[in-house]
Amino acid sequence: MDTILVVNAGSSSLKFEVFSVAGSLARQIKGKMEGIGTAPHLTIKSAGGDRLADEDYPHEAVPDLPAAMRVVGQWLRERHQGRLIAVGHRVVHGGPDHMRPARIDEKLLRELERYTPLAPLHQPNNLAPIRVLLEHQPQLVQVACFDTAFHRGHDPMADHYAIPAHYFDEGVRRYGFHGLSYEYVAGKLAEIAPDIGGGRVIVAHLGSGASMCALHQGKSVESTLGFTALDGLPMGTRCGQIDPGVLLYLLQQHGMSAQELQDLLYKESGLKGLSGVSNDVRDLLASEEPGAALALDHFVHRIGLNAGTLAAALGGLDAFVFTAGVGENSPVMRERISRTLEWLGVRLDSRRNAAGELLISSDDSRVAVYAVPTDEELMIARHTYALIAA
Repeated sequence: MDTILVVNAGSSSLKFEVFSVAGSLARQIKGKMEGIGTAPHLTIKSAGGDRLADEDYPHEAVPDLPAAMRVVGQWLRERHQGRLIAVGHRVVHGGPDHMRPARIDEKLLRELERYTPLAPLHQPNNLAPIRVLLEHQPQLVQVACFDTAFHRGHDPMADHYAIPAHYFDEGVRRYGFHGLSYEYVAGKLAEIAPDIGGGRVIVAHLGSGASMCALHQGKSVESTLGFTALDGLPMGTRCGQIDPGVLLYLLQQHGMSAQELQDLLYKESGLKGLSGVSNDVRDLLASEEPGAALALDHFVHRIGLNAGTLAAALGGLDAFVFTAGVGENSPVMRERISRTLEWLGVRLDSRRNAAGELLISSDDSRVAVYAVPTDEELMIARHTYALIAA
């Protein structure tokens, strides 16, 4: 049985899935190595949910992502039957030139490493497993699937900043992210509601990383994220939209270094910084601290403001879609956000929302509202299979 391995590497975790490719893609296993470098723990389940592995490791046995790749690779070789024909990777930043998935070689890897300053939380971790496999299994086909690619069809007007044009030519432009998630949701919406999927849709990808995307006829026309993954909505630890003057103030009046500023904006801001409690929406909902309420109110407020901006870009709105961790799993947050969208014609059905149905708006809502689980790993597997088949 031929298989494709999908890898999604984070700062302290390694998510992976295996798909068989006998005629069509079928998910075989789903796994995650968490606590890399601190308290490593490997969990693997079958497609049916049966637990195949649940193991702790000494921290010195899995100190980094390359070590995690070795442990996972050994487990797959010993315990999972199948011939690995390709590995698909999520790569957050593809820069201005990559509009579709690409087969990875040393030249492409060096190019992608140049974008690390634009996605410091993600890019180094996305590329680490690629480097390991290139060094130890150079014959194995690896495919990079970019979170920016889905947005590359924007009108140039949408991607320009109002700074001298030569900066755009050197790559300083709005890229947008979470593209694999938006691409999957756009395809799913076309299946479940073709008339809606071909219309004017806002998708809200709400998780530890959060953004929103305006779709028209299933294509991205605007996104809240820009040059880096800092723009738009406040996130778990990232600031979201901020006046550039604040950054100048911190540099000039507080004497902050570039590294200190980067750490502040990427690791100490967002819901964590605003609440002083946690970066996790579940913790904030359970907390009685005033900062927790402020952080959630701010999050909802900014989503409402950005929804208005994206609706203006679309010239109206036919549907609003929630996805990702918070969007899929929190009826409370969906209800709070939907209240800010009532002026657009949104009316939520409380029973449908509480039950987690796909369509959660009321029958008399002018704007259809959906909660659609995303599947970035399946999207990566599809792209990888299509590339090697071609």
